[in-house]
Amino acid sequence: MSGREAILNKVRASLNAGAGDRKTAVDERLRSAPRGLIPARGQLADAERVALFEAQAAKVFSTTERLASHADLPAAVASYLRSKNLPASIRMGGDPRLRGSHWSSQPALEVRDGPSDGSDEAGLSHAFGAIAETGTLVLHSGPDNPTTVNFLPEHHLVVVDAKDVAGDLETVLANIRDRFGKGVMPRTLNMITGPSRSGDIEQKMLLGAHGPRALHVFIVEG
Repeated sequence: MSGREAILNKVRASLNAGAGDRKTAVDERLRSAPRGLIPARGQLADAERVALFEAQAAKVFSTTERLASHADLPAAVASYLRSKNLPASIRMGGDPRLRGSHWSSQPALEVRDGPSDGSDEAGLSHAFGAIAETGTLVLHSGPDNPTTVNFLPEHHLVVVDAKDVAGDLETVLANIRDRFGKGVMPRTLNMITGPSRSGDIEQKMLLGAHGPRALHVFIVEG
């Protein structure tokens, strides 16, 4: 027996030892989904938690705007596009919260349906939730909010309900499990912290390096 074979046999033997215990431990972890360490920074009252999200989002070059209700969204989107001298056109999926807004109140605004093909200047998504401690938005894939809208348009506009701004990642993941259930998780979960950026070239920050160069968040309070 060669030295290589002896080492591999020893590894195989150690892996077989206690295999049943490891399987039990893995099954238990998958069943119970234990939470990791919860940082204290995001454990705040509702108003303070949303304010923390805004502050952390600003640190990563995102902009935020408060809305009283979803009814205010069409006017807010139109105003943003005008302020950036962008075409009066927005791409979005079939999220019922977005579709339920009164887009007819902005007759000059074109609303495009479905995934982005890369030709859109601005895309609109509705986040599943947000993480206050890092200023992160959490969006799951699907026809309601196509992943292409998150990454292909130059300007990404995201709506999040204030009640869905959690203090930490663990709370958002628990909410995802509750929403979809075991074995029915979304195919992709995108966590977006600010617009795309890179400092690879001469250590200078460049926005829009690999995706949107602007991220604007509408926080709906109602």
